[in-house]
Amino acid sequence: MSSLEEEILVQMVEDFIESESPSPIFSASSKCLPLIHHTQYLTLREILGSETQAESEVLESVLRQMRSKRVAEKTTSLKKWLVMRLKSNGYNASLCQTSWVTSLGCPGGDYEYIEITMRGENGDHPPSWLIVDMDFKSQFELARPTPAYKELTDTLPHVFVGTEDKLNKIISLLCSAAKQSLRERGLHIPPWRTATYMQSKWLAGRHRAPGENREAKAGAYGYSKWAPSPPMVKPKRGSLTRGSALSSQFSEMSINCC
Repeated sequence: MSSLEEEILVQMVEDFIESESPSPIFSASSKCLPLIHHTQYLTLREILGSETQAESEVLESVLRQMRSKRVAEKTTSLKKWLVMRLKSNGYNASLCQTSWVTSLGCPGGDYEYIEITMRGENGDHPPSWLIVDMDFKSQFELARPTPAYKELTDTLPHVFVGTEDKLNKIISLLCSAAKQSLRERGLHIPPWRTATYMQSKWLAGRHRAPGENREAKAGAYGYSKWAPSPPMVKPKRGSLTRGSALSSQFSEMSINCC
């Protein structure tokens, strides 16, 4: 990430910190939206509001570190710097990188975010993972959004801390709303705004960044890696009944070249 991008990202987080006052359940514009958009808005608020104690504590720690980042060296990579600070606070934090290949309707790409392993109390429960994304809101923004979609993205936090399950719910809701917004504007739905592509950012085959603790890597705890499903190819009519016969006929044929 370039120094300019780092500056922009730090400024976005600072703006979020300075506007930490709770927002109202209903904004003035949300009351004027059609019922389906109003339902999406309420559902998103419910998803974001279901914050666990662990998520709340991690978010508080992240914001506290970002406040101190104002006087830290600007040349240090923000995510790497934050991982080191979270580790110093006792969190099992790592910088995770995802990458995925191009598949039908989903272009390849790569992404980077922070992951925290939360161990169960007294080792009675298997570990869980929290995803920390420092630039979450901008991942869902669209050009020329409808008022309904802008209402949803304005509700998203700049800094996301949550589980894969919560993230999947947000992706499903926002990608469905993005499709509606683009269609209402008469715009084509780009592949990088589909649910498959957005899920790939955080849930595709992932690995720890070089230098991370190998013992704590994802595979050590056996959770599965998400990857886009391969495209289903529907067989042509009659291919199941005549395919083997035709194959045997062609295999027995020879071609004579003069």
